Amino acid sequence: MPTIFSKIVSGEIPSYKVAESEKFFAFLDINPLAEGHTLVIPKTEVDYIFDMDRSQYADLWLFAQKVAKAIKSVIPCEKIGIAVIGLEVPHAHIHLVPINSIYDIDFKKEKLSMPKEKFEEIAKNIAEKFNNND
Repeated sequence: MPTIFSKIVSGEIPSYKVAESEKFFAFLDINPLAEGHTLVIPKTEVDYIFDMDRSQYADLWLFAQKVAKAIKSVIPCEKIGIAVIGLEVPHAHIHLVPINSIYDIDFKKEKLSMPKEKFEEIAKNIAEKFNNND
């Protein structure tokens, strides 16, 4: 059975896409800890990130690095925090979260509520930076 993330990749479920390659997909988290909170996933379904083969695992992190740099150039923050939890959706994914302190990446925090237009604006701006940086 396809995961919710596979349905997002296929376009069955809409998303705020910020980046895509042949193997990977990045989109804004709809329950973000911060503006620009992005999920980076492999297009193939792999439940546990450490079950990925070495090449795919390394390529996922290189893709995430490029996404993180695009986020940081758009969202004012000190750094982009990283979290890999892996329990909420059975599809490997990396959380990229703009942070200014260690407390900004606490998943117990209340999530931001933003209008659709704000998500669209953020996604568009990150996508532009991603696509213009090699």
